[in-house]
Amino acid sequence: MPHVEGTASSELSERDVRAILWGLMLAQMLAALDTTIVGPAMTTIGRDLGDYANLPWIVTAYLLVSTTLTPLYGKLSDIHGRRVLLLIAIGSFVAGSIACALSRSMVFLAFSRGLQGIGGAGVTAMTMTIMGDIVPPRDRPKYQFYISIVWIAANLAGPILGGYIAGRLHWSLIFWINVPLGLAAWAVTSGRLKAMPRRERPHRLDLIGAALLISASASTMLGLSWGGQRYAWTSPPLVALFAASAGFWALLVWRQLAAREPLIPLTVLSNRVVLAGSVAMGFAMASYLGMAIYAPIYFQTVAGLSVTAAGAASMPFMMGTTIGAALSVRVMNKVERYWILPRAGLALAAASALALAFSTSRWSLMQMELPLTLIALGVGPIFPVINVSVQSATPPHELGTSMSLLTFLRNIGAALGVAMFGTIVVDGVAAGLLRAGGDPALASITFRTIFIIAALGFVVAFLCLSLVREPPLRAAPLSEPTLAGE
Repeated sequence: MPHVEGTASSELSERDVRAILWGLMLAQMLAALDTTIVGPAMTTIGRDLGDYANLPWIVTAYLLVSTTLTPLYGKLSDIHGRRVLLLIAIGSFVAGSIACALSRSMVFLAFSRGLQGIGGAGVTAMTMTIMGDIVPPRDRPKYQFYISIVWIAANLAGPILGGYIAGRLHWSLIFWINVPLGLAAWAVTSGRLKAMPRRERPHRLDLIGAALLISASASTMLGLSWGGQRYAWTSPPLVALFAASAGFWALLVWRQLAAREPLIPLTVLSNRVVLAGSVAMGFAMASYLGMAIYAPIYFQTVAGLSVTAAGAASMPFMMGTTIGAALSVRVMNKVERYWILPRAGLALAAASALALAFSTSRWSLMQMELPLTLIALGVGPIFPVINVSVQSATPPHELGTSMSLLTFLRNIGAALGVAMFGTIVVDGVAAGLLRAGGDPALASITFRTIFIIAALGFVVAFLCLSLVREPPLRAAPLSEPTLAGE
């Protein structure tokens, strides 16, 4: 869409902004709920479809597609506008949900989850990008708090709904739920977004760069998903896959330097706030999510809790991140050097992880819970603070690309953390001890390694944020000529 210089920007009323944000929250609920509601139903789905062997693809297909396509959504939205890309994302998610609900084989369900992933990538990226377009930087922390509420609701309701639906009703209802949510999000945002100021400029999509990015990220995600589960880490198929991944990444770097207009503009990659924030987010997510996945195993093997009790004991850790995020957005506008919030949080998380690493098996349950909760509270501020920082440091016509890069590195970090910690727990020396329910002191050796690596991840994220000064939170969005309407 051509950019018209000198055209006045259309102004959104406060009512329009609130309506759009309600629609964005509904759209975000689609992605947030999907991360928590499917897990409890996986065993039931495998039994009903008679295919346990391909059950992991329910998760892998969605994660693979959504992570791979996230950067493309950002670039395309900078070319064609936010509204059309958000509506495509919502439509793809709803279509994928219907296909999932109608699935009668695991293969078809996996492909349907991939279609859902096409929508999930855009919903997550476009929600934060549109918020950056319509909300002044100084007001964004307040609206980030509302997004945090969405994730709190999803974290609480998802597992309960998933377990209840799978146990009492039919698992297909898990996917049918997305249809009214998606249609409501479409109805609320479609009309209102037509009045949103347009800041895109003429761009050329680098198709070769896009193909290399998809190939590189897909091979990386497949390797991380299959490693230690479907194939041994040193097996020929996995070695070949990672070799191909390294080759694709090298070619992508070459293409970025050689292309007339690279897929990810060099101005974005050279933006120190965007680069430092994105890398910090990736390392923090790797450490946090890796610990979150295996916290219940920690409680079972070290504290000796039952499966149900271990799940309940993990709730403070799961909720602490959202609480930390919500508290930080309340403080951001009151502190000029607001990156002190994630820096202090990451320092607290690293210290707490080291405390757990050098704890003993004689610790009480409360002694174990406290540092885990402090880790979650410490990690929480990095998510809203870095989102707002990247929005503030990026010109509007590149905002989609920057936010998608942030989301992309966060997802890669999440996959890396789950794979790395899974290798330690499942394939490590102490795996036999864990399965045998042996001496908790011996089992704690495995988790000592996990906590030390997690602490290192938090330290790297801290250092990334310490090398760069945060951008100021302006009272109004960046000013540049816009094209009204969409």
